[in-house]
Amino acid sequence: MIQIKEVAYTVLPVTDIERARAFYEGVLGLVPGKTFSSKAGVWVEYDLGATTLSITSMIDAAWQPSPHGAAVALEVVDFDAAVVWLKGKGVRFQTEPWEGSSCRMATVFDPDGNCLAIHRLK
Repeated sequence: MIQIKEVAYTVLPVTDIERARAFYEGVLGLVPGKTFSSKAGVWVEYDLGATTLSITSMIDAAWQPSPHGAAVALEVVDFDAAVVWLKGKGVRFQTEPWEGSSCRMATVFDPDGNCLAIHRLK
């Protein structure tokens, strides 16, 4: 039986690395850690506690950005402030903020159409 310890990293494909970095760093405020490039493209890592969120332009026809793939949920300190900030930056919402029994959440799109959840546990 396999024993999963934790999520090592999540990676999202992007078509324009500079536009994606403007979003992830300029809008979401993430700080890049390791970054490397090759003929295949660029890979940028953002350390988030026990895991890493990465974006990469190292994509091909079989792996493209999509709103229909897995979504990463980003835990925020102040949910209301995060929503106001994103709306002020013109970020497109897939799902407007809603409240469940255990959390508050909204889903947004990055510039390539990848889906991200903004989340706050109660």
